[in-house]
Amino acid sequence: MSESVKHVVMDEAAVRRALIRISHEIIERNRGLDNVCLIGIQRRGVPMARFIKDYLEEIEGVKVPMGILDITFYRDDLSMLSSHPVVHSTDIPFNVNGSKIILVDDVLYTGRTIRSAIDNIFDMGRPDEIQLAILIDRGHRELPIRADYVGKNVPTSKSESIEVNLKEVDGNTEVLLCNKEG
Repeated sequence: MSESVKHVVMDEAAVRRALIRISHEIIERNRGLDNVCLIGIQRRGVPMARFIKDYLEEIEGVKVPMGILDITFYRDDLSMLSSHPVVHSTDIPFNVNGSKIILVDDVLYTGRTIRSAIDNIFDMGRPDEIQLAILIDRGHRELPIRADYVGKNVPTSKSESIEVNLKEVDGNTEVLLCNKEG
């Protein structure tokens, strides 16, 4: 199935502004950064988490632990993906027990990716709290999951998709609304 671009939802400057706003909201909601850790979901959640981490450290002057999470083997649709799914690394260099984890991902759609990530985190330990930071919330939830921090709400139809491109992964930064074809 191919896709055609309908329009640009966010350019690089808008993505940057959204991540800066999310960073400030994280500080406000948590009354600082005590015990706050970030986990970026592979692939595009990782550079977003890195940006937020760097910005939080710059404005608050404290170190913020950050981890990387691959949820491939926690997906409920693993058997439908591929006989050889691409697995990326997971690296959580801190103890999740008792921490406030901010889970970071690019698009919130059905909620299944986030459920998989939460299952994975609970296999590592028991955090005090898990919060969710998302660049785009496109609706169509199948599970009772909501984001605590949202860059932009983009209502979509099921015949549309959201494509997030980040410089670190794709060479350029933008968010596109696409029509599914085929």
